[in-house]
Amino acid sequence: MSRDSGEREPLLGNQPRKRAGSNYTGEEGGLSSNALPPSHERETEEEESIMGFTVVVKRAAKKQINACCSKENLKTKLPITKWLPKYSLQALQCDLIAGLTVGLTVIPQGLAYAKIADLPPQYGLYSAFMGCFVYCFLGTAKDITLGPTAIMSLMTATFATSPIEEDATYAIVLCLITGCVQLLLGLLNLGILVNFISYPVINAFTSAAAITIGFGQVKGILGLTHIPRDFPEMVYETCKKIPETKIWDLVMGLVCLALLYVLKKLRTINWNDDLDGPGPNRCVRFCRYLIWLIGTASNAIVVISASGVAAILISQGKNNTLSITGHLKPGLPDFKPPDFSYTKDNITITASTIFSDIGAGFGIVPLLGLVELIAIGKAFARQNHYKIYPSQELIAIGFANIISCFVGSYPVTGSFSRTAVNSQSGVKTPASGIFTGVLIVLALFTLTPLFYYIPKSALSAVIIFSVIQMVDVMVVKKLWKTNKIDLIPLFITFLSCLGVGMEYGILIGIGVSMIILLYPSARPKIKVEPGGVKVVKLDQGLLFPAVEYLQECVLEANEADGKNNSVVLDCSHVSALDYTAIQGITELIVDFKSREAKLVFAGFPKNVLKHLQVADIPELTVSSTVQEGCKLLQELTPEFPGVQHIKVEFNSRL
Repeated sequence: MSRDSGEREPLLGNQPRKRAGSNYTGEEGGLSSNALPPSHERETEEEESIMGFTVVVKRAAKKQINACCSKENLKTKLPITKWLPKYSLQALQCDLIAGLTVGLTVIPQGLAYAKIADLPPQYGLYSAFMGCFVYCFLGTAKDITLGPTAIMSLMTATFATSPIEEDATYAIVLCLITGCVQLLLGLLNLGILVNFISYPVINAFTSAAAITIGFGQVKGILGLTHIPRDFPEMVYETCKKIPETKIWDLVMGLVCLALLYVLKKLRTINWNDDLDGPGPNRCVRFCRYLIWLIGTASNAIVVISASGVAAILISQGKNNTLSITGHLKPGLPDFKPPDFSYTKDNITITASTIFSDIGAGFGIVPLLGLVELIAIGKAFARQNHYKIYPSQELIAIGFANIISCFVGSYPVTGSFSRTAVNSQSGVKTPASGIFTGVLIVLALFTLTPLFYYIPKSALSAVIIFSVIQMVDVMVVKKLWKTNKIDLIPLFITFLSCLGVGMEYGILIGIGVSMIILLYPSARPKIKVEPGGVKVVKLDQGLLFPAVEYLQECVLEANEADGKNNSVVLDCSHVSALDYTAIQGITELIVDFKSREAKLVFAGFPKNVLKHLQVADIPELTVSSTVQEGCKLLQELTPEFPGVQHIKVEFNSRL
């Protein structure tokens, strides 16, 4: 600072420092009258420090234990205790209707989604009931229904396909580890990780997955076999084998698609009632509800109808006319922990082989399950005016996957289509999941022999019609109008998922999105304005990505106009510094000293200034404001003339 500026911050490089072991007490202090020897004082300080640390740990532990054992925490971790005491007969009726309606939807979907996961059809039903029971106790959203989804099925096929045909060992192990990871994230309150996956990346991944799944079911509509799973090869082989199309499968598939389209329309009929009139009577309301129910249960209606046609053809001796599902194992699976090894026909799969083959799936699948669940939960919570707790949702889905793996399930998460059906059915509490689960268990015990007749083309039609709605084309138009930069991760993710695989596409998309997010921190724009002294202004925090770029800009300002200029660095917007930034500041000071120029740091906030004081940077010169810094330069360099004003600003916008 200048010698006549008493209000300004002192020059930190010239401040006296307290020596270790001394009794220096500050500006007004001297030696204490009862001073102790330095060695004894150090021992006393260490003992007090240890005692203080012990007290802090005990208090923190006691506080945490009290918080965990509190009644409020119990209600948070076990949400059923909040709504069960207030449960009414009316809520029971609504939950019963909603649960049975969702059950009619999930049975055909489960059978179909198991095909996507490259598993026998019964595993789709094994994955559909246990999550419903668990979520009833631990979930915070009344609308969400857990079970197999198109995305989770595709990810299971991608990461957990066993080399042994119809073996589910890989998928069940993936379900267990997925649940453990999700539970750990929930207990650590790490639901925030979802926020680092941008909407364009999620949207592109979902659309690419829908196209991959949908096109993968074209083989079922055409009656083709031996089609590879990777998208480029899948398209090539499907087109190559079109001449091998089975006409009966094609006709059945097209008819099922047409019926699904018509029946789905029944669910969204707008009756245009007169708002000021008396409204429809009870009979009309019942008929409308029946029409809506038919539209909602369209998947079940189409599959049952197609199965009836197949059964009639088989009874007439036309066994090879349609490709049918075939025999399914009846009843519930044994309740047992997953096998981490498998042996069949002299082929042995060890635990190490399973874990190495699944690999990145242990990280990607839990994260995608989390993304689906939280996105669906937040959407319906806003729509129906209640609140969900992401960390508790993670705990719920984690437990659901862990317990589901004991009944042969592959990873599950929230289903958007079935959650929508649940909401539109008038669900009141998560208890509707109990009725959905019971219906699926009854189906496994009683209806399994009838599943034999389900045509594969009908299941393919159900899948295609379900996933085609996941493709969002309008997002391109929205992003073009709002922020064109977001189109970069959108298209890169979409093309990568289709070109190199879903597992790599999502990682590439997240990487590109993170680069776009961090780029402004590493390469902020520079704005130059006329000024009186060379002033470099930072409009954001100074952390390690921007340090090297800042050094270049400051040195360019030093060399501007072919002169050796002194510089004032405006740090009023610097809210934090890391070690790299402190090292960068030190290097700048050394560079300016070697050039015989001066560098003043102006406007550091108090919290940042404390870090600089602790860092003890040699010859660091600071000022309260840019104006004082300019005056200080004049005083430190009397030979410094009034040079042309140049102001350099850092802007964080792309």
